[in-house]
Amino acid sequence: MLLFVGGPLDGRVEIRPARHGDPLPTVTHVHLHGGPKVVHRYDLQTLADGAGVYTVRPRADRHARDESVAD
Repeated sequence: MLLFVGGPLDGRVEIRPARHGDPLPTVTHVHLHGGPKVVHRYDLQTLADGAGVYTVRPRADRHARDESVAD
C-alpha cells in the first residue's frame, strides 16, 4: 500500500500488487490544463510490511539570480 502526501495527489492511496515489483523511488505527476503544465515529484519513504509514503518534493526556486551581472 502506498500513500501520497502533499501536492495534487494528497490523500491518494494506491494498492500495488507484488507482481508489479518494488515501487519506484520517485514518481512524477504532470498536470495539464489550459495554462502551463505543472510538475510535482514525489519521493518514496518505505515503511514496514510493504507499505510506503510518497511525499511531495519541495519546488526548486526557478528564478535564481545571475551573479555574473553587476548591480
